[in-house]
Amino acid sequence: MTQELGGFAALGLNPNVLAAVIATGYEEPSAIQLQSIPVILAGHDMIGQAQTGTGKTAAFALPILSRIDPAKKEPQALILAPTRELALQVATAFETYAKQMPGLNVIAVYGGAPMGPQLKAIRQGAQVIVATPGRLVDHLRRDEKVLSTIQHLVLDEADEMLKLGFMDDLEVIFQAMPESRQSVLFSATLPHSIRSIAEKHLKEPKHVKIETKTQTVTAIEQAHLMVHADQKVAAVCRLLEVEDFDALIAFVRTKQATLDLASALEAKGYKVAALNGDIAQNQRERVIESLKDGRLDIVVATDVAARGLDVPRITHVMNVDMPYDPESYVHRIGRTGRAGRAGRALLLVTPRERRMLQVIERVTGQKVAEVRLPDSQQVLDARIRKLTTSLSPLVADAEASHGDLLDRLIADIGCSPRALAAALLRKATNGQALTLAEVEREQPLVPSAGAPRERRERDGERSGERRAPVPLAEGRVRCRTALGTRDGIAAKNLLGAILNEGGLVREAIGRIQVRESFSLVELPEDGLDRLLGKLKDTRVAGKQLKLRRYRED
Repeated sequence: MTQELGGFAALGLNPNVLAAVIATGYEEPSAIQLQSIPVILAGHDMIGQAQTGTGKTAAFALPILSRIDPAKKEPQALILAPTRELALQVATAFETYAKQMPGLNVIAVYGGAPMGPQLKAIRQGAQVIVATPGRLVDHLRRDEKVLSTIQHLVLDEADEMLKLGFMDDLEVIFQAMPESRQSVLFSATLPHSIRSIAEKHLKEPKHVKIETKTQTVTAIEQAHLMVHADQKVAAVCRLLEVEDFDALIAFVRTKQATLDLASALEAKGYKVAALNGDIAQNQRERVIESLKDGRLDIVVATDVAARGLDVPRITHVMNVDMPYDPESYVHRIGRTGRAGRAGRALLLVTPRERRMLQVIERVTGQKVAEVRLPDSQQVLDARIRKLTTSLSPLVADAEASHGDLLDRLIADIGCSPRALAAALLRKATNGQALTLAEVEREQPLVPSAGAPRERRERDGERSGERRAPVPLAEGRVRCRTALGTRDGIAAKNLLGAILNEGGLVREAIGRIQVRESFSLVELPEDGLDRLLGKLKDTRVAGKQLKLRRYRED
């Protein structure tokens, strides 16, 4: 086991939980994890103050899983989250960390999904419940003993929970659990209302606070690119074509990702190496020396592996995977722009990571400008520019040294000088695409996740996204929202939000069509304006639903 992984091993986690962490590829605990895990493992109540993106989910999930008995088929841990999106995210994290724990089950409980299967899963002994307060109270009305075996409680993003008006629901939930439970509260801020909850329901809580010490980095040109997760490798390849870099470090989250991306770039002809926690120290030193002297141009690394990496040649930092917190972002981009030199930092952002981008901008006090994915013409222009640069120094004395050979080759082959020059160019460029049509065929990409709406919808129309609407049932109208698959939206998310906030029964809602850049929902015509008024402030996946009547011109 490497020294970095020893960081998690030293925290006293259950061996099965530790094995899952290692398999996930995490190398070193974050600050909130280092401070919180021992406190929670020891059974103390705790108040954790930390921003989103600091790794707080693992900070409570790992120690709680370490204290759960999978042999007991009863609810043992309850995690409360303010929104269904966060509840699903936390439940997925628990499932990931529990992969090496046979018999342990996690259930996500939130509005918009049928109550029956949720209650059945709880009664069948799901040990971990991740729930939104409102839906959990609905279950308590059906079965007041549903939380009677809970030993561990976590309030995640407690300040957001109170902003959404869940105070009364929280009181109902507290009363339904044993007083002997362990209670942990995480919040970015600690207003009076949060302190009141802590004083009333937590027993001598330990306090853990992660200070944000991020400094603004003004000497580095920063930009972000919206891209879907499955487009990342293709997007990196396109960016590298047009970016004028000397040396570049690309940051990813896991060891496997360093190997995968390095392999993909090597296949494209780049001089690249991977750096991760499994790389021996002597090999790491060789990689850094090769980057310094030009034998390597790109290093793909994890945060831990890149510590202490100071190479003046690095002109670019590319955040292929979003960092876990703003401080990591600043540390990453600080690898460029050294000693007064110019530096450029690029950040790839998936639709689900927009919130983390906002956190980075808020903490650093700087706007990270958005750029678009380079199109085929830009790629072609960059290739020709590089070819021109490489050939220009050779032209001066080429005719004197190779003129006679040129004449002989033309005579022997029986071709024109233009044909011979074209053949030599093809050989020199290894058959690289150097016409616009060839570049477009070589590297087709769907529009980036942040492409302008008119272009996305135009491209969607070409690909059949705008299909003829299905005829409406009598008494229904079609409404449109600008949310689609690019926002991580599925039909069930829209259905849940409308049922929850609109007070409708399932039968009142007709067909839901989710496209890449928008969605259509069939709603009852009677009382539509009143319904849209109820849904005015509804958010799905962190964004406003903004349903409007759809005009089918």
